Amino acid sequence: MRTSLFIVIILLSGCSAGIVHGLVNLAIVEPYLDRAIGIENQHMFASGEAKDTPQFWVEYYSYRAWQKGGQLLAGAILGTSIGALYGIVFGYARNILPGNSFIKKTLVLAAIMWVVLYLIPFAKYPSNPPTVGDPETIILRQTLYVLFIAISGFGALGFYQVYKRLKSRKMIAFIGYAGLMGMAFALMPQNPDAITAPMDLINGFRAVSLVGVSSFWLSVGLILGVLWQKLQPDKVKQSKFQ
Repeated sequence: MRTSLFIVIILLSGCSAGIVHGLVNLAIVEPYLDRAIGIENQHMFASGEAKDTPQFWVEYYSYRAWQKGGQLLAGAILGTSIGALYGIVFGYARNILPGNSFIKKTLVLAAIMWVVLYLIPFAKYPSNPPTVGDPETIILRQTLYVLFIAISGFGALGFYQVYKRLKSRKMIAFIGYAGLMGMAFALMPQNPDAITAPMDLINGFRAVSLVGVSSFWLSVGLILGVLWQKLQPDKVKQSKFQ
C-alpha cells in the first residue's frame, strides 16, 4: 500500500463528497430551514422575546447569509472526517467486498455504511429542523442519536465477525443484528420534544435531509471508486532495477 497516495485519495474523496452534500443542502434543505426559522421568529415576536424591527431583520439576514455561506466549508470538513473513516474501512475490506471493479466495491460499502450509520438511526430518530425542539433537551437528543449510531455501527461490526466465523447458517448473523436493533428500537427512549411545527414542514425537511445525506454516500463511493480504480494505491510499483 502506498500510504501517502492512500491518504490523499481518501481525504480528497471525502472532501469532494462533503462539498457535494453542502451544495445539495443549499439547494433543497435551506428553504425548509428558512421556513422553520420564520415560524420561530413569529413566535418570538408574539411572545415579546424579540421585536419586529428593521434592525432585527438586518441582523437576521446577515446571520443567515453567514450560515449559508459556511455550508460548503462545513460540508468539506465533515465530509473529510467521515470520508477518512470510510476510506480506512474500504482499505481493509476491499478484498472481501462483492463486485468486479473497485467502483462497485466502494458503492457496496457506501450503501452498507449509509444503512448502518444513517438510515437505521434515522428511522428511530428522524431529523427535525434546528428550531424545532426545546433548547434545554438538545444535549439529551444528541446523546441518544449518537448512542444509537454507536449501537448500530458496533453491532454491525460485531455480527460481521460472527458472519465470518460461521461456515453455514450465516443468516444467523443477520438475524442477530436485526434482533439487536429491534431491542434498541424498543428500549431506547423516543425524542423527548413534542412537535408543534406544521407536519408538512417536518416531513418535507426529513425527506430532503435524507436526499442530502444520501448524496454524500453516493458521491464518496463514486469518487473513491474512480480514484482507486485509476491510481491503485494498493499496488506497489516494482523498482526498475529489479
